[in-house]
Amino acid sequence: MGTPVALLLELGVILAVLSVLGTVARRFTLSPIPLYLLAGLAVGEGGIAPVPAAGEFVDTGAAIGVVLLLLALGLEFSLPEFAVSVRRHVPSALVDLCLNAAPGAVAGWLLGMDGVGILALAGATYISSSGIVARLLEDLRRLGNRETPAVLSVLVMEDCAMALYLPVLAVLASGGEWWQAVLGVLAAVGAVAAAFTVSYRWGHHVGRLVAHPDAEQLLLRVLGLTLIVAALAEAVHASAAVGAFLVGLTLTGSTATRTRAVLSPLRDLFAAVFFLAIGLSVDPSDLLPVLPAALALAAVTVATKVATGRFAAARDNVGRRGQLRAGTVLIARGEFSLVIVGLVGTTQDTLGPLVTAYVFLLALAGPLLTRFSGTLPVRRPPQPAGPEGVEG
Repeated sequence: MGTPVALLLELGVILAVLSVLGTVARRFTLSPIPLYLLAGLAVGEGGIAPVPAAGEFVDTGAAIGVVLLLLALGLEFSLPEFAVSVRRHVPSALVDLCLNAAPGAVAGWLLGMDGVGILALAGATYISSSGIVARLLEDLRRLGNRETPAVLSVLVMEDCAMALYLPVLAVLASGGEWWQAVLGVLAAVGAVAAAFTVSYRWGHHVGRLVAHPDAEQLLLRVLGLTLIVAALAEAVHASAAVGAFLVGLTLTGSTATRTRAVLSPLRDLFAAVFFLAIGLSVDPSDLLPVLPAALALAAVTVATKVATGRFAAARDNVGRRGQLRAGTVLIARGEFSLVIVGLVGTTQDTLGPLVTAYVFLLALAGPLLTRFSGTLPVRRPPQPAGPEGVEG
């Protein structure tokens, strides 16, 4: 078996460059995500230094990266507490859908798209990037913040909504019959409901199943189980990210603590590959013609996502600064928006370049706005005057 020299060389150079970029970002207390995205743009098709041999590995690694990011996120929380949070945030999910799908639908109509194109663009503007949000919460040390359960509730309900949306879009884009869409939706709903039920009622058995004193065995068991669950979720058009997140939620106590420790280096590696892959999928020459429309759509949906996050955090009685953090962390769009473009394919000439440019803009802007939202002054209402005429 010959050694693929080109693959090894390209991967080695990519990882070395990502290491330098990550060091620079952390030197200025920034998330490295924007720099990883720009690196992907530089080595993608039409970039200054293409890496054809490493492309397949990066695509595969990106899918694993999202799974590991959401698994690690789930390890930080308990399933009963999270279930309560999800039930409390059903109104937040409805606000999220109305505020963020509407701009995409209106833009599709103004651009003269047909019904499938309008539906696809609405989905692309609605769904935040679970992978980017998960990494931001870790990078900025906000996993323990009061607003984080609200953010995660919104994310999970978005991913569950995709279980209903994607089968319908796939059937409509291919010209299929209405009953095929109904069957796809029923299968996805059943799978998501079954996964939540199994995790909630019998999840405590999972910890005993994967627990082992040897770190290598623990890693292999947890990773194997997570990839199987993620694959089953993806097979029924549910989200692999939700499947991985549920596995993380079911692990508690010392098993969760040890899993976080052994998983951390692997998660960081594949997370970097995931962000690189988003940039790699973009051809710079495709961005320029649609850049004005993408910028306008991005500006509108930055505002609507911030409003969504503030509404959700306010339901948990989070203060104004926390509400702003919750809103900005949801801005980034990513993997699901690009999946939507892939489902529609070449039937919509404008959609692919527009969504790609839109995703890239918000994947860059989202982490930066999130980072600085924690330092922005928040305007406070005037305090009532005390008995001496001095504000209390």
